[in-house]
Amino acid sequence: MTSATVYDLATKDLDPPLAVVDLAAFDANADDLRRRAAGKPIRVVSKSVRCRTLLERVLAMPGFEGLMCYSLAEAIWHAELGTTDDIVVAYPTADHEALRRLAASEKARAAITIMVDSPAHLDLVDAALGHGHPEIRVCLELDASWRPLPGVHVGTRRSPIFTPKQASTFAQHVLARPGFRLVGVMAYEGQIAGLGDAAGARLNQLVIGWMQRRSAAELNSRRGEAVRAVQAVTSLEFVNGGGTGSIESTGADAVVTEIAAGSGLIGPTLFDGYSRFTPRPAALFALPVVRRPTRKIATLFSGGYIASGPAGASRVPQPYLPTGLKLLGFEGAGEVQTPVTGRAARTLKLGDRVWLRHAKAGELAERFTHYHLVMGDRVERMVPTYRGEHQNFG
Repeated sequence: MTSATVYDLATKDLDPPLAVVDLAAFDANADDLRRRAAGKPIRVVSKSVRCRTLLERVLAMPGFEGLMCYSLAEAIWHAELGTTDDIVVAYPTADHEALRRLAASEKARAAITIMVDSPAHLDLVDAALGHGHPEIRVCLELDASWRPLPGVHVGTRRSPIFTPKQASTFAQHVLARPGFRLVGVMAYEGQIAGLGDAAGARLNQLVIGWMQRRSAAELNSRRGEAVRAVQAVTSLEFVNGGGTGSIESTGADAVVTEIAAGSGLIGPTLFDGYSRFTPRPAALFALPVVRRPTRKIATLFSGGYIASGPAGASRVPQPYLPTGLKLLGFEGAGEVQTPVTGRAARTLKLGDRVWLRHAKAGELAERFTHYHLVMGDRVERMVPTYRGEHQNFG
């Protein structure tokens, strides 16, 4: 029985569009992440999942400890629900209401650590809460980009703290400010974790692989110096690094105490191009055939679920099952219709399903209120995504 037949059979009583998560694939991906982490705990990146049931499932597995949320409001939601008592917010917040909710909840304050990288972030917290506010746990973000030459920046644009001296100076500033406790350091190596080294032309693969090896070596040295400089000022509870694509190199850094990962649980198309691992596609969505404009083309309902990031073909969802389908270059995936062509398109009938994969892991959950959790040829249960729980964290 082919995978397409299995998913069709499991959801035969449901009307598409619909989204499924293959639990066997999800669990296998979790096992592979744990294997690659080689004993270091993995902090689950919530933005790559955006479904509380799935987050609870992976947090119950050995080797996974705590959440990394993308929004303070999201972190407070999880803390209040008791999803976990260990949450790091990966991005600085300017949400005054959420800060006031954090300060007002002893449970949330004990569980949540917010991200900071400048005195202005501390000023913002003070402005939202007033002086004399309860102690807020903070994490210093170290910029993990690679800067091999003056003016050359390879990686995401994040923290202004780049050198060990800058990290030490800011740590001292935090310690001198009442109402804050510095408990961690984070460095996200996006140029390694989020960039496949086995995609595209061979020359491109060689260049990316070379860059990532050089970048990892530089970062592991600089991160170690920065962490030791901060530890000379104060003790730390954790040092976080990583991402699904950099688990091996991040875990090899002795100062890193935990690794952040999430996309590897889902296996979206952007993670097909890595030499170090191959996640199984765990999240799929089905669209119905609603037109046959020609013998060689079948048109699907809706489907334009374009992923964030630089606009281009890599951000477009891709037909997965039945095999042998592709999008039309002129139309792509559209707001209300998505034509597909290829040998398999000739046999598709009105009402048949085509299964597609999203380019990014968590963003599919923003399109559906529920995931159908599939085990084998049956739906085990239907669970809400963040949207299904009426949560929208931006």
